[in-house]
Amino acid sequence: MRLSVLFGIAIAIVGAFLLLYAVVLRPWHRSWGATRAEVQAALPGDDLMVATGQVTHAITINAPPEKIWQWLMQIGQDRSGFYSYTRLENLIGCEMPKVEHLVSEWKPRTVGETVWFGAPKRFKGQAYMVAAVVEPQRAFVMVAGPDWKKIQAGGRGDSGGWAFILTPVDANHTRLIARLSSGSPTSLGSRLAGTAFWEPVHFVMERKMLFTIKRLSERES
Repeated sequence: MRLSVLFGIAIAIVGAFLLLYAVVLRPWHRSWGATRAEVQAALPGDDLMVATGQVTHAITINAPPEKIWQWLMQIGQDRSGFYSYTRLENLIGCEMPKVEHLVSEWKPRTVGETVWFGAPKRFKGQAYMVAAVVEPQRAFVMVAGPDWKKIQAGGRGDSGGWAFILTPVDANHTRLIARLSSGSPTSLGSRLAGTAFWEPVHFVMERKMLFTIKRLSERES
């Protein structure tokens, strides 16, 4: 078979995959588990951001909000970790713990508190977000450090935010909605990296996180 034919076949295969990803796979993983209403809903924390992109995931947990809230309050490298693939996080130096029990000494997060995403000594001390909304048993929203300063000054953030919202279904079932908000990419390369790499990585890691929170919350119910 001539090289030009093989090249043409390869281009066609790559093109078909990219089309499949853009039309089917990307919309699916960006709204995994969430209903259309949840994706379109205005959630706590949305008003703090000038967001050009949002990813909304959700899961139903067989537990009331108060059972789930206690695990959300332990999120962070300085507490329980992120309930995801800890070994993968530590491969890049996050020094992430894995704590799957409640620690009474850890008080609920407060507005303005730093939530570490990696050990403070790593990543030039920049791996963190700030708790911007803490509404017990309802909403926990974190924003990027630079955005928090803008919000405190009366403005809106444009770097990124991560929200966890609890919506009761009935006395024993709750929807946990996770929304990641992002600003405009600084370059075409950043846009491509976000679409082709960071979005799928976020989906894989957050999906594991939601399933772990579900398991831990139902275990305590």
